[in-house]
Amino acid sequence: MILIIDFGSQYNQLIARRVRECEVYCRIAPPDIGIDEIKKIKPEGIILSGGPSSIYEENSPRTDESIFDLGVPVLGICYGMQFMVHALGGVVNGAGKPEYGFAELEVKIHDNMFSGIEKKTTCWMSHGDSTESLPEGFKITASTENTEIAAVSNEKRKLYGLQLHPEVEHTPLGRKMLENFIFNICCCEQSWTMKSFIKEAVEEIRNTVQDSHVILGLSGGVDSTVAATLIHRAIGERLTCIFVDNGLLRKDEGAKLKKVLTEHLKINIRFIDASEQFLTALDQVTDPEEKRKIIGKIFIDVFDSEASKIEDVKFLAQGTLYPDIIESVSAFGGPTSVIKSHHNVGGLPEKMKLDLVEPLKYLFKDEVRKLGTELGIAEDLVWRQPFPGPGLAIRVLGKITEDRLEILRQADDILIDEIKKSGYYRKLWQSFTVLLPIKSVGVMGDKRTYENIVAIRAVTSNDAMTADWAKLPFDLLGLISNRIINEVRGVNRVVYDISSKPPATIEWE
Repeated sequence: MILIIDFGSQYNQLIARRVRECEVYCRIAPPDIGIDEIKKIKPEGIILSGGPSSIYEENSPRTDESIFDLGVPVLGICYGMQFMVHALGGVVNGAGKPEYGFAELEVKIHDNMFSGIEKKTTCWMSHGDSTESLPEGFKITASTENTEIAAVSNEKRKLYGLQLHPEVEHTPLGRKMLENFIFNICCCEQSWTMKSFIKEAVEEIRNTVQDSHVILGLSGGVDSTVAATLIHRAIGERLTCIFVDNGLLRKDEGAKLKKVLTEHLKINIRFIDASEQFLTALDQVTDPEEKRKIIGKIFIDVFDSEASKIEDVKFLAQGTLYPDIIESVSAFGGPTSVIKSHHNVGGLPEKMKLDLVEPLKYLFKDEVRKLGTELGIAEDLVWRQPFPGPGLAIRVLGKITEDRLEILRQADDILIDEIKKSGYYRKLWQSFTVLLPIKSVGVMGDKRTYENIVAIRAVTSNDAMTADWAKLPFDLLGLISNRIINEVRGVNRVVYDISSKPPATIEWE
């Protein structure tokens, strides 16, 4: 296992992904993790992530410096390297010339970190500080034209530093560098697979739940479906799933999911129609964050009511994923700007008196799909595109009415139908329509119209942390637009969203 100490890098989750791609388990911890806890974890190696701070700032993040005396290999990346250098007696200061973007890296010493790496290779730099002098026992192993001390090592103590970012795709041989650290230096074995994850997760669920019962909100999406199947494997009939129809689902979704989930999962599922309760509470609400909070509150109330009908329920299970946690809170505990609240992140109201079970909370979406396949879940369920917990409430921008929801349902149904026919469905992370809170002038049948505008959103991504707008063929977009305008009453204009994440988010609200 590799322990990653998070100093706040925007690339932190990429480090975890790269380690897991090597089939080695990793855990991310905040800088204030105690040395006793690290000893208890017994990592084969420690990676210190990058971060936005300067090491010489008063409140810059620090971790226990005794990690360098554990005899465990340590790799510092960017800020992580600067922390290592500073902690061991070296000097770090503001760079005379900051370095951002591509740079040519010249390897001067082919130590274990650079084994099999070409003498000159491209790398990605992103730093305003540089190391001026090294601690005793360290050597410079690589340089760039701008940064003389671009990589360092102390082979005797198995301490390594990279000013560059090996985890990003812009460093072509970065994966090789990380593999060198993981396998050559830390001597890890490729033992972390979805099969091994299932074994460990089932054991952990059983130890947590004991003889109690668990209730789970089943949306029909891949996250909740996989979570339900995993928990069911662990505790069987002591899991009760509840599917809540909040009136904000896509066309015929409730009926379709009832049929599919009952046939494939063979799990105890209760179907609750609470649509009137949700839509009444959302009447006249236009602020997206308020929509989310209202939906989250009612969602909890429904569960509270249902939980009271089941004996010995002590846990609520959720399909929370790692990106949900990252977007909602700062991973390293410092001040951060919350992008959007997730109704399934951050715990439960005290009145509910249930503890959380979140078996997928450290997994990325692609890992969840692999897990679902390993669990034997039907392909259509495993590859279902993500659908937000608040449903169409955050895709109908502005006021939510039955008429506006119906317009969006019809438009979305046409979009998904054509996306599937074209063979693009599994190539896209998400594809959906958004109903805008404005109208536009049009001409239909030689008559002036003043009708609604539908936006199409389609993105490609690996984990939703970043996303690029999908370059769908113009003919396909034209076909979708033509069908929506001709088949959905009340729409006279269709637009295509060509924003990437960042700066935009995938959902509009």
